[in-house]
Amino acid sequence: MKCKIALVLILLLFLPFAARAGEASREQIIQRVEILKQEIEVLRSLLANLGAAERGAEITAQSYLAIDLNDNAVLLKKSPNTAHSLASVSKLMTAVVASEEIDLERKITLTEEMLRPHGYSPSLYAGLSVSAENLIKASLIQSVNDAAESLGYFTGKENFVVLMNKKAEELDMTSTVFYDPHGLNPDNRSTAQDLAKLLIYVYKNHPELLSISRDNNFWLPDQTGRLLKFRNMNDFYPFTSFIGGKTGYLPEAKKTFASIFNIEDKKIAIILLRSDNRQADAFAVIKKLQQSLRSQEP
Repeated sequence: MKCKIALVLILLLFLPFAARAGEASREQIIQRVEILKQEIEVLRSLLANLGAAERGAEITAQSYLAIDLNDNAVLLKKSPNTAHSLASVSKLMTAVVASEEIDLERKITLTEEMLRPHGYSPSLYAGLSVSAENLIKASLIQSVNDAAESLGYFTGKENFVVLMNKKAEELDMTSTVFYDPHGLNPDNRSTAQDLAKLLIYVYKNHPELLSISRDNNFWLPDQTGRLLKFRNMNDFYPFTSFIGGKTGYLPEAKKTFASIFNIEDKKIAIILLRSDNRQADAFAVIKKLQQSLRSQEP
């Protein structure tokens, strides 16, 4: 599996770079080299944590859940009904509400107030007129907090959070509450069981959001017109088995992950809350699931 990861990322990273290098300016080449460095670090991290899982590392998440989306069968669990801080996993609900309440082609002019939350991109700046669709992409791919904050202004900031909680109620997410659209507030809380309900809803009704979350080719210009790439923060985006999802981190939440994978030809939701090592935990869960599912084969 390690060789497969390396081969996928080499093809993913170096072929597009080589194809464009002849046309690129010196500044563009420098930018692409920096992107390659970032992607290599992703590869190193994935390989190291895959190795930890293969060596039998324990799952560190205080709460986790794996559910087969075909029949909602629980395949693996630990404290699935204990509520924890969500961090940026909150942005999944933000994307759902934005998709259902806003014309995605509609544009909003960004203000300093919208850009106040920590965690930003130089491609989002005061005075920029930007579509709701691109704000969703920025918030899901690079987890840009002010992109998620800005989405709330389409409906009114306070009303947007009301709509998030209303949607949670509609989905019977009884242990879930939101106070902001980006997850910086540690009081944004949910359970692994509730997040499974959200993932099931997204999978059935908004598969485009899952596709966005694994997109590693999203660019927007900064104030000078220079195109900047949004770095995908969803750890498993290089894998074809990763259908989509969202990561998060806060000191109060530790590392969080709400995701869907294709494992042994089954669509499986994997949720991790309060994890010390999200990648190693996800690999460990996947390994357990593979062993279990293979043992059931006739």
